[in-house]
Amino acid sequence: MPSVLPDGEPMPEDGALPASALAAAGDRPLAFYLHVPYCATRCGYCDFNTYTATELRGSGGVLASRDNYAEMVAEEVRLARKVLGDDPRQVRTVFVGGGTPTLLAASDLVRMLDAVREEFGLADDAEITTEANPESVDPAYLAELRSGGFNRISFGMQSARQHVLKVLDRTHTPGRPEACVAEARAAGFDHVNLDLIYGTPGESDDDWRASLTAAVGAGPDHVSAYALIVEEGTQLARRIRRGEVPMTDDDVHADRYLIADSVLGDAGFDWYEVSNWATSSAGRCLHNELYWRGADWWGAGPGAHSHVGGVRWWNVKHPGAYAAALAAGRSPGAGREVLSAEDRRVERILLELRLREGCALSLLRPAGLAAAGRALADGLLEAGPYEKGLAVLTLRGRLLADAVVRDLVD
Repeated sequence: MPSVLPDGEPMPEDGALPASALAAAGDRPLAFYLHVPYCATRCGYCDFNTYTATELRGSGGVLASRDNYAEMVAEEVRLARKVLGDDPRQVRTVFVGGGTPTLLAASDLVRMLDAVREEFGLADDAEITTEANPESVDPAYLAELRSGGFNRISFGMQSARQHVLKVLDRTHTPGRPEACVAEARAAGFDHVNLDLIYGTPGESDDDWRASLTAAVGAGPDHVSAYALIVEEGTQLARRIRRGEVPMTDDDVHADRYLIADSVLGDAGFDWYEVSNWATSSAGRCLHNELYWRGADWWGAGPGAHSHVGGVRWWNVKHPGAYAAALAAGRSPGAGREVLSAEDRRVERILLELRLREGCALSLLRPAGLAAAGRALADGLLEAGPYEKGLAVLTLRGRLLADAVVRDLVD
């Protein structure tokens, strides 16, 4: 089952935010995340808020299906306009994720984007991304997305090896993601990402090198590489518990990360976040950078999370409940929390330390500063930036990023 929502205070029925959240809004970028919860099948490692049913019914007979989903999201975008009032900001980035967004018709994704454009306007250089399953797009579909305003696309490749894909329950065939990159370029996409996963049970170092080589050879300008996390409640976790497949360990993950950084670096990719590499600054995923830097974003869709001015909230998870709330004129928000100054300080350290530019040492308390000094001595932080007041991870520090963060937030 998908992971549970956090606890929090009730969300007002009209979705209204405290005045403090809207203060000085013009000084912060605004982004939209549009969640599509539908998948053809559930991958064995996935605990995202996704559903395989073609049609889902909500309370009171309200329908939550793929056929009317774009209009539901557009309705929440209109709610966002009411909640944010006369906010003058144009939207800097839009990211359509899932699930598998490309299970919807391309015209539906464009309709969702159009709702944002109509209600808020898009910045002239707005980054507009959708995730895509390689098997659910073709040249005509990609051309329709591009003509509708999308300029960045992220394909889930995961691996180039069939036996690795089988363990992950991925449905695409090896070679298809690479072909998609060429099709996206031909359709006029400026930026293309391939997502990879390392540490899958049964994957070897040679398998991982082959996946990296295939990815960079396809010609994307961005690659994301994530260590496999085995979430409780997933099919993969049950298979490992039954002894059907082995589990990799942290040392294997570290070795695979070093291989990734080496192969990608040799191919002209530079890291800009612990798990992300790009061939240029323009190739970076600006939408994710806005997350990491604490900007404002509105997440529309079942289970989507939002953040505006230090207030974070999350929607009900089930598409039926989501559809029913909107049909009744209510916010689909399930709960929210108002972040304290300390919460926001800690989150800045957690997120900014993962970036190539690092986080300011001025964010640290005395215990954290002492820990930063030890990390510098241990070769986990770069000396040059440290002298300029910044904590920037070395390659070894990236391998131990979670531990470094824990020490610095003390």
